[in-house]
Parts: sequence; C-alpha cells; structure tokens
Amino acid sequence: MKFLAQIDVMPQKEILDPQGKAVRLGLKNLGIHEVGDVRIGRHITMEVEANDQASAEQLVQTACKRLLANLIMEDFSYTLQALA
Repeated sequence: MKFLAQIDVMPQKEILDPQGKAVRLGLKNLGIHEVGDVRIGRHITMEVEANDQASAEQLVQTACKRLLANLIMEDFSYTLQALA
C-alpha cells in the first residue's frame, strides 16, 4: 500500500528563529503591522510503501527522528493519507 506523508518540521518555541524574525521585520517595513510572531520551518512530502497505516507511521517517525528533524532544536508533526 502507498501512503502520502505531509511532514512539518518547525523550530521549538524556546529556540530563537532569526529567519522568522527577519520576515516579521520585513512585513512591518512593508506596512503590514498586524502580524505577530513568525516562525519559519520546512514542509516535506514523502510517499511511503507499507503493509498498513501503522507500519507507514513507524517509517515516517523513524525518518523524522533520524534524518529530517534535529530533535534538539526542532519538533515535527505529520499527517498520513492512503493513496489509491
């Protein structure tokens, strides 16, 4: 079975985000003052071949923990959808 994983990797709230800070400042310079905190992360889509949803989730979690996210500074979340 094929699954599509939509993965978001974001800096932890306790970690400073200089890219987000630069974007927030840029928005203010453009006259957009209604924006609060800005955080910049990564969005990853990944197709996974697995026997069932539980196996696909395990593969995605392993990929995130071992390669896609630096767990010291980043958190990850994902959704998984079966493909026809």
